[in-house]
Amino acid sequence: PGDILSLFLFDAPEFSGDYSVLNDGTLQLPLIGTIYLNNLSISQASSIIEEKYRDQLLRPELHLTVKVPRPILVSVIGEIERPGIYSLTSSEQSILAGGPQISNNGLPTVVDAIQKAGGITQNADLSEVIIVRKLPGLENELKTTKINLIDLIFEGDHSQNLFLFDGDVIRLIKAKEISPNTMKIARANLSPSTINVRVIGQVKEPGQINLSANTPLNQAVLSAGGPLAWRANKGNIILIRVNQNGTVTKKRYKLNLNANVSYKKNPPLKDKDIVYV
Repeated sequence: PGDILSLFLFDAPEFSGDYSVLNDGTLQLPLIGTIYLNNLSISQASSIIEEKYRDQLLRPELHLTVKVPRPILVSVIGEIERPGIYSLTSSEQSILAGGPQISNNGLPTVVDAIQKAGGITQNADLSEVIIVRKLPGLENELKTTKINLIDLIFEGDHSQNLFLFDGDVIRLIKAKEISPNTMKIARANLSPSTINVRVIGQVKEPGQINLSANTPLNQAVLSAGGPLAWRANKGNIILIRVNQNGTVTKKRYKLNLNANVSYKKNPPLKDKDIVYV
């Protein structure tokens, strides 16, 4: 529904023209009336229309194309900033959190959908993004595949950035552990650009600070001026986080400037985290 189809009958140009697929998935055509085309491919629809015209025309040869495609609806779920259903067209404007406006032109792709949904969370596993697609036809058949957006970001493998179809589901699963490329991924245009974190307690400049996405705990403390000498307990840094389900978690860490980014020793921060020194 919403597609505008262009039909050209070679031996009956008077019946040719542009016709819209109605909300119920039907097409109203001269001579043959109502035809149900919902979820069919162009070739399937062409075969059905040609067969119907055989009762009315001697040579029902036709050419069917999509003149104006409808906006497609896709679902972006899982480890995404704003999961939900999104409408995508050939001309899109997206804004990642804290970043500039992004213009996308052309057929919608997986990257376009992720950007419109606000970007990935820090827990997303980009090496295994799941795409679920409905196959053409009246049967409700689904096909599932996995793509690797790490290869797209670091190797420029555009074959991983699939063109989207109406009804596609993009699922970003949670990574089992922090990727060694976490900081590089945070600089890509699939992640929110900045986060707001509050650093309080025994630091030189307590308060809210604006940081790059996935900034680790150590860097946030240093960005607040660092711990106060003789007063700050560097072995008792508390990270307070509000989870998506509304619960609050408190975890204690030791300030170790030599620690790499990891969940156990130097976790990447999320928007609205509170770091208490």
